[in-house]
Amino acid sequence: MKRMKCFFIMLLVTPISGAWADDYPRNPQIDVLHYVFELALNDENNVITGRTSIQVRFHEGGVSRFELDLIGGDPGPSGTGMTIESIECEGQPLEFTHDKNRISLNLLSRSRADESRTYVIEYSGIPADGLIISKNKHDERTFFGDNFPDRARHWLPTLDHPSDKATCEFIITVPNHYQTIASGLLIEETDLPGDLRLTHWEQIIPLSTYLMVIGVAHFAIQQVGEHNGVAIQTWVYAQDRDDGFHDFARAGRVMEFFEDYIGPYPYRKLASVQSKTRYGGMENAGNIFYSERFVDGDRSVENTMTHEIVHQWFGDSVTTDDWNHVWLSEGFATYLTHVFNEETYGRERMIEGLQSDRNRIIRYARRNPELSIVDPAVPITGILSTNTYQKAGWVLHMLRHEIGDEQFQDVIQEYYFRFRDDNTLTEDFQSVVEELTGRDFELFFRQWFYHPGVPSLKGDWSYDEWAKELTISIRQVQDGNLLYNLPLDIGVIDREGTVSQLETVRIETQEHTFVFKVDREPAEVKLDPNTWLLMQAEFKRR
Repeated sequence: MKRMKCFFIMLLVTPISGAWADDYPRNPQIDVLHYVFELALNDENNVITGRTSIQVRFHEGGVSRFELDLIGGDPGPSGTGMTIESIECEGQPLEFTHDKNRISLNLLSRSRADESRTYVIEYSGIPADGLIISKNKHDERTFFGDNFPDRARHWLPTLDHPSDKATCEFIITVPNHYQTIASGLLIEETDLPGDLRLTHWEQIIPLSTYLMVIGVAHFAIQQVGEHNGVAIQTWVYAQDRDDGFHDFARAGRVMEFFEDYIGPYPYRKLASVQSKTRYGGMENAGNIFYSERFVDGDRSVENTMTHEIVHQWFGDSVTTDDWNHVWLSEGFATYLTHVFNEETYGRERMIEGLQSDRNRIIRYARRNPELSIVDPAVPITGILSTNTYQKAGWVLHMLRHEIGDEQFQDVIQEYYFRFRDDNTLTEDFQSVVEELTGRDFELFFRQWFYHPGVPSLKGDWSYDEWAKELTISIRQVQDGNLLYNLPLDIGVIDREGTVSQLETVRIETQEHTFVFKVDREPAEVKLDPNTWLLMQAEFKRR
């Protein structure tokens, strides 16, 4: 039995505009259906020669021009950037301009609604970014695509935004001492005259451009196995063969777990690739690129590997439509990594990770008191943060507590099935949650995703031995005008250190007093004893 006294104060919630978007100049009149990237790479210099075929569908009639992204040549000392030799459509040359890193194509004739046309762009240059041409840790020359978030445009003419998905092919010609991996499945590998090798990969599942990559190096390649028709492979530098094959041997087990937890794996291969990515891991669809330093023979890569494998479902297949909602990728990968650890190594492993994340979130909020998870003011260079990784992951953890394990998994599965190979925003995920639970989660999403900071609670407790009553006082003391509405578990701890009684209360105003019947004097009273709430708290005996 409990009694509650509340001191009411208005809950202030700032209205959220629907215009949460990055500033990419979208063109809703067109949709790229398919790319064929033909590239020639060499050992003499860093110049790449490219021929890209782009199949475009016009949603509307009357279109006379459209634009693509490609970083232009730099006339300065760096000499980087791409120069376009020609653009054709059906064998006819097109007039175009290439200015401020945008290609503007003037069509030969106005489009018809739902018409498709193929444009061929021939170009060359030295990429300043996107395609990393460098030496690896063994002093060997390598080529690795590293497109996230908008760096494909440095070496590939594309609509370089996650909202536009297309299928693709890579046809790569390199000196024949290299092996080449790319998006999709291997179609052809042929040695050519002049000590060259042509490798052709085809991806029949639509991707955003930041996931379309190649890797060219002296690889040791292992066909690890197959699961439900998906090829599981390891590609590491030849010198790191033993360590790399050992480090990535568990990738198939991780994939199998998430097939059970989420749904069918979305691609036709899962390749773990040692690379020169600037990130610890980069979730390129079907071939995950890991930093070369992670291959050490100690399997220190496992948490990163789990995170990147989750991205195959969330980030790659279900992709954010707008960079300001990138938590739909990073938050999912962060939290579902904890779920994998919970299932594989026990709940304590997950709790350790969540507590570490919570401490990091609190520190970040103190340094960045104005930043929320979904924040249109954050530039594209700042979208990867503690907010979009750890805080968003924690919000999913709290959602799981609100709706229960079984319904949470139902939500995850339905969200994947509904938006597989598509793009989403936060409101799409909210709609799935509300539809499956039959509850209104507007306040939950607003206070956690669209407002900065975390709740801060201060309180105390006392015990009346005669009345057998435990009295708890709690006050919200966080900065700002937002008062959170949240469930709080209160644990009564006995002399053996176990939770002998657990009460759940709703915190929704600034001050609360709760009274519970407790048979014996507690040794301790804890807020959130099972680690379900993102908060900072100061709580003691009165």
